Amino acid sequence: MPFIDSKITVKVSEEKKEKIKARLGEEIGIIGKPESFLMVGFEDEYCLYMAGKKLEKGAYVAVRIFGNASSDAYDRMTGAICNILSEELDIPAGNVYVSYIGTRDWGWNGGNF
Repeated sequence: MPFIDSKITVKVSEEKKEKIKARLGEEIGIIGKPESFLMVGFEDEYCLYMAGKKLEKGAYVAVRIFGNASSDAYDRMTGAICNILSEELDIPAGNVYVSYIGTRDWGWNGGNF
Protein backbone atom coordinates (compact mmCIF):
# COMPACT_ATOMS: atom_id res chain seq x y z
CA MET A 1 0.00 0.00 0.00
CA PRO A 2 2.63 2.52 -0.85
CA PHE A 3 1.89 5.75 -2.68
CA ILE A 4 4.72 7.77 -4.20
CA ASP A 5 3.61 11.30 -5.06
CA SER A 6 6.04 13.53 -6.96
CA LYS A 7 5.94 17.27 -7.54
CA ILE A 8 8.47 17.96 -10.30
CA THR A 9 9.51 21.32 -11.75
CA VAL A 10 10.09 20.08 -15.31
CA LYS A 11 7.66 18.77 -17.95
CA VAL A 12 7.56 14.98 -17.81
CA SER A 13 6.56 13.10 -20.96
CA GLU A 14 4.28 10.07 -20.79
CA GLU A 15 7.24 7.91 -21.80
CA LYS A 16 9.33 9.25 -18.90
CA LYS A 17 6.43 8.80 -16.48
CA GLU A 18 6.24 5.15 -17.52
CA LYS A 19 9.99 4.69 -17.06
CA ILE A 20 10.03 6.38 -13.67
CA LYS A 21 6.97 4.43 -12.52
CA ALA A 22 8.58 1.15 -13.59
CA ARG A 23 11.85 1.98 -11.86
CA LEU A 24 10.06 2.99 -8.66
CA GLY A 25 8.23 -0.34 -8.84
CA GLU A 26 11.58 -2.13 -8.99
CA GLU A 27 12.89 -0.22 -5.96
CA ILE A 28 9.84 -0.21 -3.66
CA GLY A 29 10.96 -3.51 -2.17
CA ILE A 30 13.72 -1.56 -0.40
CA ILE A 31 11.10 -0.48 2.13
CA GLY A 32 9.45 -3.89 2.21
CA LYS A 33 6.47 -3.13 0.00
CA PRO A 34 5.32 -4.95 -3.14
CA GLU A 35 4.98 -3.32 -6.54
CA SER A 36 1.59 -5.02 -6.88
CA PHE A 37 0.10 -2.45 -4.48
CA LEU A 38 2.21 0.57 -5.52
CA MET A 39 0.38 3.72 -6.65
CA VAL A 40 2.42 6.50 -8.28
CA GLY A 41 1.36 10.08 -9.01
CA PHE A 42 3.07 12.91 -10.89
CA GLU A 43 2.54 16.65 -10.81
CA ASP A 44 4.92 18.11 -13.37
CA GLU A 45 5.73 21.71 -14.21
CA TYR A 46 5.30 22.40 -10.48
CA CYS A 47 6.77 25.60 -9.06
CA LEU A 48 9.26 24.87 -6.27
CA TYR A 49 11.57 27.17 -4.32
CA MET A 50 14.55 26.11 -2.25
CA ALA A 51 16.62 28.45 -0.08
CA GLY A 52 14.59 31.35 -1.45
CA LYS A 53 15.40 30.58 -5.08
CA LYS A 54 13.17 29.13 -7.78
CA LEU A 55 14.32 25.69 -8.86
CA GLU A 56 14.58 25.11 -12.59
CA LYS A 57 15.12 21.40 -11.95
CA GLY A 58 13.89 20.05 -8.62
CA ALA A 59 11.38 17.74 -6.98
CA TYR A 60 9.52 17.00 -3.78
CA VAL A 61 8.62 13.33 -3.38
CA ALA A 62 6.26 12.07 -0.66
CA VAL A 63 6.30 8.35 0.05
CA ARG A 64 3.31 7.15 2.06
CA ILE A 65 3.16 3.61 3.36
CA PHE A 66 1.02 1.34 5.50
CA GLY A 67 3.12 0.81 8.62
CA ASN A 68 6.72 1.94 8.74
CA ALA A 69 10.18 0.93 7.59
CA SER A 70 13.61 1.33 9.13
CA SER A 71 15.66 4.52 8.82
CA ASP A 72 18.23 2.53 6.84
CA ALA A 73 15.56 1.40 4.36
CA TYR A 74 14.30 4.97 4.00
CA ASP A 75 17.87 6.16 3.42
CA ARG A 76 18.40 3.59 0.66
CA MET A 77 15.03 4.47 -0.89
CA THR A 78 15.97 8.16 -0.92
CA GLY A 79 19.15 7.24 -2.78
CA ALA A 80 17.16 5.22 -5.31
CA ILE A 81 14.62 8.02 -5.85
CA CYS A 82 17.35 10.64 -6.32
CA ASN A 83 19.20 8.33 -8.73
CA ILE A 84 16.04 7.74 -10.80
CA LEU A 85 15.22 11.45 -11.02
CA SER A 86 18.81 12.29 -11.91
CA GLU A 87 19.06 9.67 -14.65
CA GLU A 88 15.59 10.16 -16.14
CA LEU A 89 15.08 13.93 -15.73
CA ASP A 90 18.56 15.36 -15.03
CA ILE A 91 17.42 16.63 -11.61
CA PRO A 92 20.35 16.97 -9.18
CA ALA A 93 20.01 15.04 -5.90
CA GLY A 94 20.67 18.29 -4.03
CA ASN A 95 17.40 19.66 -5.43
CA VAL A 96 15.26 16.76 -4.26
CA TYR A 97 13.43 16.49 -0.94
CA VAL A 98 11.90 13.14 0.01
CA SER A 99 9.53 12.64 2.94
CA TYR A 100 8.16 9.41 4.40
CA ILE A 101 4.77 9.12 6.02
CA GLY A 102 3.70 5.89 7.67
CA THR A 103 0.17 5.17 8.82
CA ARG A 104 -1.63 2.44 10.76
CA ASP A 105 -4.88 3.00 8.88
CA TRP A 106 -5.00 2.45 5.14
CA GLY A 107 -8.18 1.91 3.17
CA TRP A 108 -8.62 -0.03 -0.03
CA ASN A 109 -11.39 -1.87 -1.82
CA GLY A 110 -14.12 -0.72 0.55
CA GLY A 111 -12.31 -1.47 3.82
CA ASN A 112 -9.17 -0.91 5.85
CA PHE A 113 -6.20 -3.15 6.39
